[in-house]
Amino acid sequence: MVGTTVRAMSQSTIHPFEDRFEQAWPALGWRDTHVVLAISGGADSVAMLRAAEVVKRRRGGNGKLFVAHLNHSLRGCESDADAEWIADLCRQLGIPSEIGKCDLAAIAENQGDGMEAAARTARYDFLRHAAERVGARYVAVAHTADDQIETVLHRILRGTAIAGLCGIPRSRPLARSVSLIRPLLNARRREVLEYLEAIGQSFRTDNSNADTRWTRNRLRHELLPTLRDVYNADIDAALLRLAAQASESQKLIAHTASQLAIECVTIEYGTAPEVEPRQAIRVRIDAECLTNQPPLIAREVCKTAWESAGWRLQAMGFEQWQQLAEFAAGENTSPAVHLPGGVRARRDGRHLILQICGLP
Repeated sequence: MVGTTVRAMSQSTIHPFEDRFEQAWPALGWRDTHVVLAISGGADSVAMLRAAEVVKRRRGGNGKLFVAHLNHSLRGCESDADAEWIADLCRQLGIPSEIGKCDLAAIAENQGDGMEAAARTARYDFLRHAAERVGARYVAVAHTADDQIETVLHRILRGTAIAGLCGIPRSRPLARSVSLIRPLLNARRREVLEYLEAIGQSFRTDNSNADTRWTRNRLRHELLPTLRDVYNADIDAALLRLAAQASESQKLIAHTASQLAIECVTIEYGTAPEVEPRQAIRVRIDAECLTNQPPLIAREVCKTAWESAGWRLQAMGFEQWQQLAEFAAGENTSPAVHLPGGVRARRDGRHLILQICGLP
């Protein structure tokens, strides 16, 4: 395993996968800043690591690459072996690595919202802190087009709005000065495997990815193959087109809502001990600005205001956003509505007031 890795490092010609990697994420934009690569040890992230290392070595720049890996401790010795393997690969490549470890089962039990949600929260918290420690401008994660396909299909099955159909965004803020980037989002998993085989690079296999008790694995191993074989051989491309078209629509909706929010949303901050730093205590929306707007735009304005307040979006669903839109339109005559996150919504004359419960 180690020998094949060492031989692969001596390659002198650029591989088409590396060329596409740089086209998707031009080195000119990141070579002079630090970048954290989130590496699990699986094929996708190892391919991203190898491609990024080649591009960085060829393009130079003042920035450095760093690797971050979080051991979730779910598979005992196998999880520990993955971490050791990644650390060894990074030593061979001359890239500093930070290996973290957490008790995911305990975190999930404490949060109470499931193992997958706990894994996501723990992982991105770890990556954000790693980036802030080294002063990185970007954190790169290795989601591929196959992940996009599975995500869009999963959201369709659960029920989603247009924003959900957009799937995984290519980039998003991770912290005030850190952006999350997905440079492999247009690459298919088969391309990843072909690249690794071509350069002689091994990778780790997580056997839990075949466990169909998890929804994502059932989609990958059962539902998608059935859809391809029985209903539409081109279902992958259809779902990717749907995500691209939904993204275009959502950008227009979000732009319209953000322009309206500038006119009608006021956010009030405070120093109450019950409120987290940079979190608002009250949002005031001038509902008359939304009188002639369709419910879709009214919901989006409320969502924009909620996000700007620093409140968590996860527990808010279509029903809750619709309640706010009805309040804004004067169609809901209830004295108040209690929303996730301890937020209370009420009408006060022409204004829709969203406020952390228990505050004056």
